[in-house]
Amino acid sequence: MSTRPIISNFKTYFITAMALVFSALVIFSCKKDSADPSPTSAVVYRRITASEAGELASAGNVVLLDVRTEQEFREQRIVGATLLPVDDLAAVAHTVLPDKNARILVYCRRGKRSKIAAETLIEMGYTDVYDFGGIEGQRAFKTVGN
Repeated sequence: MSTRPIISNFKTYFITAMALVFSALVIFSCKKDSADPSPTSAVVYRRITASEAGELASAGNVVLLDVRTEQEFREQRIVGATLLPVDDLAAVAHTVLPDKNARILVYCRRGKRSKIAAETLIEMGYTDVYDFGGIEGQRAFKTVGN
């Protein structure tokens, strides 16, 4: 009696079983759990124009966030804006902006600080943040100041 067919059959079964186990591991490890989506997977930095920001604001229920200095804010600001200087953002955003799902429209003077602020808010878990750049030259919003 020869042992070759037994070994050959065992090898075939073993390789087949290992392939099935590997396939199952690949399939189940790649399956995305829809009940627990990653909160940062859909949140990205969004730059929009002042006109687009004006349209979003006219729909209501937005936070206009001015990230300039207090002095700049006093000199000129968009009506209804909330001041939160970019240098203070990380430390106090959770108290000034408690709703991380609120629609936030961020601006500064020319656009540099608003980009930094928008990216920081996204990193902090805010989900609906738009950067519309600077207050200079925009005509979509009414401004007030000294």
